[in-house]
Amino acid sequence: MTEKFPALLLTEAADGKVSAALQDLTTDDLPEGDVTVRVTHSGLNYKDGMIVNGIGRLVRNYPHVPGIDFAGVVESSDSDRYKPGDAVVLTGWRVGEVHWGGYAGRARVKSEWLVPLPDGLTAKRAMAIGTAGFTSMLCVDALETHGLKPGGGEVLVTGAAGGVGSVAVTILAQRGYAVAASTGRAEQHDFLRSLGASAIVDRADLSEPSKRPLEGERWAGAVDTVGGTTLARLLAQVSYGGSVAACGLAGGANLETTVLPFLLRGVNLLGIDSVMQPYDNRVRIWQRLVEDLPMDKLDTLTEEIPLADVPKAANEILKGQVRGRLVVTL
Repeated sequence: MTEKFPALLLTEAADGKVSAALQDLTTDDLPEGDVTVRVTHSGLNYKDGMIVNGIGRLVRNYPHVPGIDFAGVVESSDSDRYKPGDAVVLTGWRVGEVHWGGYAGRARVKSEWLVPLPDGLTAKRAMAIGTAGFTSMLCVDALETHGLKPGGGEVLVTGAAGGVGSVAVTILAQRGYAVAASTGRAEQHDFLRSLGASAIVDRADLSEPSKRPLEGERWAGAVDTVGGTTLARLLAQVSYGGSVAACGLAGGANLETTVLPFLLRGVNLLGIDSVMQPYDNRVRIWQRLVEDLPMDKLDTLTEEIPLADVPKAANEILKGQVRGRLVVTL
């Protein structure tokens, strides 16, 4: 008999409402791909929250298994890249969105979407990092490529208590930067300081439109997970030659600003995409995470949940009620 495994399956009603329920599947149900992975861990990201709740029409075909990340062990392979028993990680490539994802005991994907689990990293910690942490490292890497160095002034992280923000704070502090963490949740101040933040900025200080196209130079650089008015406001506050790595839109997709920060201060707005990163850069960024992210701090910002709790957590992450990273155990 074909072995059954649990999965979180999304279905769409005639009125367009999306619902999620646990269901047993078999490998015969899985989509096409040349590698089948026994999934041990997945993660919960903001995009997962949107997908599970049917927001933004990110998924067009139902039924669907969400989960944009997963880590596990290769069960079968028609690819020369991987053999049964290999530990692997997947983030991006629109898995969990266009292709069935990691909220299931098995996943079948294209071999080129996978990367080997880095030496020194467990599957649980890989999913504690997940898309959020991978994106954080891409942000730090881009900022440093554009000249950011420790000692050059404060680096701001917006949405700092969330998944991307909390990992970014941790990496930047580990690398010797003075980190200012922006949050609207007062109860998270001690948590952010424990990750290495040296200053806390109230979210309200950045949530109102600026009255001037340029404000006082305040930040050597920034990781922005919010977008919208917050991004416009901090662009006006970045110091000469500084950069902002933009990777989120929790505060809105529109950007109302002027060209003056770019023309008069040489500010760089760096777009960060983690979904379609090429293989070689993925391997490099994962290695940087192993080297630059203190695992004891990662553990403190990580909570495990079972697959059955994903729908509830998906609602909470959209409301900004999730702190740090959630790892889904299968």
